[in-house]
Amino acid sequence: MQKKLFTELGLSPEILKAVAKMGFEEASPIQSETIPTLLEGKDVVGLSQTGSGKTAAFAIPAIERVDTTLRAPQVLILCPTRELAMQVAEEVAKLALFKRGIRELPIYGGQSYDRQLRGLREGAQIIIGTPGRIMDHLERGTLKLDQIAMVILDEADRMLDMGFRDDIEKILSQARPERQTVFFSATMPPAINQLVKRYTRDPVNIRIQAQEMTVPAIDQVYYEIDRRNKLEVLCRLIDLQDIKYGIIFCGTKMMCDELADHLKARGYSSDKLHGDISQAMRERVVAKFKKRGFEFLVATDVAARGLDVDDIEVVFNYDLPQDAEDYVHRIGRTGRAGKTGRAITFVAGREIWKMQQIIRFTKGKVRREKVPSAEEVEEKRTNAFLETLRETLEKGEYKRQDAVIDQLLDGGYSATDIASALLHLLGGDKPPAPPIVEERPQREVREPRGRGDYESRPPRDYPKYEPLQTREARPEKRDTRSPASRPSRDQPAPVSHESGMIRLSFNVGHTHEMTPGDFVGVIAGVTRLPKEVIGRIEILDRAAFVDVSEDSANAVLKKLNGIKFKGRRLSVTIAR
Repeated sequence: MQKKLFTELGLSPEILKAVAKMGFEEASPIQSETIPTLLEGKDVVGLSQTGSGKTAAFAIPAIERVDTTLRAPQVLILCPTRELAMQVAEEVAKLALFKRGIRELPIYGGQSYDRQLRGLREGAQIIIGTPGRIMDHLERGTLKLDQIAMVILDEADRMLDMGFRDDIEKILSQARPERQTVFFSATMPPAINQLVKRYTRDPVNIRIQAQEMTVPAIDQVYYEIDRRNKLEVLCRLIDLQDIKYGIIFCGTKMMCDELADHLKARGYSSDKLHGDISQAMRERVVAKFKKRGFEFLVATDVAARGLDVDDIEVVFNYDLPQDAEDYVHRIGRTGRAGKTGRAITFVAGREIWKMQQIIRFTKGKVRREKVPSAEEVEEKRTNAFLETLRETLEKGEYKRQDAVIDQLLDGGYSATDIASALLHLLGGDKPPAPPIVEERPQREVREPRGRGDYESRPPRDYPKYEPLQTREARPEKRDTRSPASRPSRDQPAPVSHESGMIRLSFNVGHTHEMTPGDFVGVIAGVTRLPKEVIGRIEILDRAAFVDVSEDSANAVLKKLNGIKFKGRRLSVTIAR
């Protein structure tokens, strides 16, 4: 489908001025086809995915058709979620900036009725809302549809999936028959077809293929890993690729909570968005994320619907989506407006078959890559530190400390020793991240015969590793101590055997899915202490013992006691 300039679409000077102010000159394919058709007054059924520019495709004609002398609802836009309703309202406000006398009003659950009633009384012409709250106003008699000239259903398939069909039919049946009706949907299931046949008049079908608008601009890769290693791999990729701004999609609300807590504990600024968060908090989180108030938004699919944020560097599929269409919706949040983007997906176990279905659906290139090693991450961190140090030396923008250095040289220390000690204090030689230990599946999963689609799949390339020894796997040593002086076999020795270390007891263990990396992350992340203060870690079923340096013990006890981690409040004491 050929793109057109906005100046070729027959738009008013006010709209052209607003579009120019937003920085757009060329219309997207869906806009080039839809805007002239809607301006002619025809009904439209558009098939288009997230990120194609469909909001402006229906918002511009809606604004153009409003009679500014009539202070009553004239356009009704239905959205599946409050987030999408807010996004559409913001887009309408930007496009109508230079159109005097036009007022838009978002109506959705969780917002004050007083504000919505005031907006209706003041004569808002473009109403953007969710079906449930729109029905509420219709039943109260506070919203009238007798002057509605255009009804737009945005993401109609999602509204039906969420159980809004009855509400939609009631709303459409109450709007005047001679209205213009517009359906936008990512898919066209039978239920949508039935609504189209019943409530539209000779609609023009406009179809934009998903791969034409989202897939080519996005670099897609996936990593086949063990579920238990997702957090460690995520952190490695963020550090290695120096990612500063992204969305991380999880499959459940609980996973959102846990992952956001893990990231904060490891020093990454993040927040979460899911269905259990209050509306006021959701609006604050979204507003802060748009202003880059934190780096990573951890979200579920439903909560992130309609989230419109520019310049997203990468989308992480921490959990694989339920179907291929959700995958397209997710990755469509990066690589927008002609910019390149990245999508990184974690695939665990038999999910590889679902990933193959996604690849066939998108018809895009999704590469399988090997998990970066801890050494690669450490090398990248060291190189970045050295580059910063070189720049500082070349610019000379630092205060000279000749007197201090002379004192150290006079004390017999070499220049190399002094520099090494300073780098150590600055964290330039931090220890590498804990190793990723992968378990091979106990049973071989054979590919089904006769399925040529899988024959081209690259062979699994498991990283080589030395498995960590468990307590049971360690060779038995004869204990020559008296029975009374021996520690219990169920617990490690309460006192650290390392000089200068103190052993701390935690109230979480294997039962709570704790790993050594979790303890390193939460201690270093919360206390801001270097990782080298942490020594031996032993994890039991419901408890764990962690050695820390004597100088750091008080800080760990003070800052970790009482915090919530992985859904459980931590209790930390000195082991006795």
